[in-house]
Amino acid sequence: MPEDFTVTPWEVTGDIDYDELQKKFGTTPIDDVLLDRFAGYGKLHPMLRRGIFYTHRDMVPLLNEYDKGNKFVLYTGRGPSGNTHLGHMMPWIFNKWIQDTFGVDMVFQMTNDEKFLFKDLTLDDTTSMAYENALDFIALGFDPKKTKIILNTKNVDKLYPIALSVAKKVTFSTAKAVFGFDNSTNIGSIFYTAMQSAPAFLPSVDAGRQVPVLIPCGIDQDPHFRVTRDVAPGLGFPKPALICCKMMPGLSGEDKMSSSDENATIYTTDTPKAVKKKVGRAFTGGCVSVEEQREKGGNPEVCSVFKYNYYMFEHDDEKINELAQKCRNGEILCGECKMCLTQKINVFLEDHQDKREKAKDVIADMTYDNFEW
Repeated sequence: MPEDFTVTPWEVTGDIDYDELQKKFGTTPIDDVLLDRFAGYGKLHPMLRRGIFYTHRDMVPLLNEYDKGNKFVLYTGRGPSGNTHLGHMMPWIFNKWIQDTFGVDMVFQMTNDEKFLFKDLTLDDTTSMAYENALDFIALGFDPKKTKIILNTKNVDKLYPIALSVAKKVTFSTAKAVFGFDNSTNIGSIFYTAMQSAPAFLPSVDAGRQVPVLIPCGIDQDPHFRVTRDVAPGLGFPKPALICCKMMPGLSGEDKMSSSDENATIYTTDTPKAVKKKVGRAFTGGCVSVEEQREKGGNPEVCSVFKYNYYMFEHDDEKINELAQKCRNGEILCGECKMCLTQKINVFLEDHQDKREKAKDVIADMTYDNFEW
């Protein structure tokens, strides 16, 4: 039976079966044993407790090395093709928890070259957007002494030799099989995955020894790092470990928030009025009338408003369970839920936008090799 969903680094469509996707990609479920181990380092993040970060590659060996005193380096990033939305922020927030919990360094890659190659954008467009996206990243409070931002075209002198080594190990046949490239794909896109691999090996190059790397990311990015992991041993580098999350849903009920649907996407630069309007239009699990919903209840499992609370805006498990039960019992209506979520998002964004403005004062100090934008 053909799959009714598609998940690649550049396209996510359909109703995603995350268990099936995990089997297809060959990642390992995060089980209770691993969750208990995480809990030994600090209070579990809600995204772990709730199975939002739900699958991994080689987390156990990575933690074994950490326990021996061999700290890992975090690596995540952003493809700058538009304004930052909450779906981009979700894994960054988890990265912040990892950095704080384990006290580790971080590399944040801005792939302005990727978006130039894959989108109808100029390099000036993507570079300018990289700066704007980086402000959102910094505003989350990453340790400036432990965090470095890479911009591919600015740090190419450091990345390109590593990327060349990766590219020499990856055949076009592999690239076609993993990414779906064909004869119409521009050759820059084919080479690009080598550039995305480079930061996974950069800490080892800089340190002159093997440095473990952990990549927390959306499950859609796993194909890139399967290639990275395949070539690592042959280049003398440790395979990067991955911990992958489900995608933040859109307000329209889609499985992934999409920048192409502006009315169903909350951006970090949105005004309170815009947030109220977007949440007001959100897809819910409610009934067609108040009377019917009071009688039959709603369905929180399909409700985008409930999912926003579940993924980002309600960390208390008792409260989220109570909200779900009230919905099912018809004790709370969609309008009330939308009003509460609007308030939570606007409180978050007001604080974030203030920190985003202040990030302009420190961004230069957080760039790798202190490049200028």
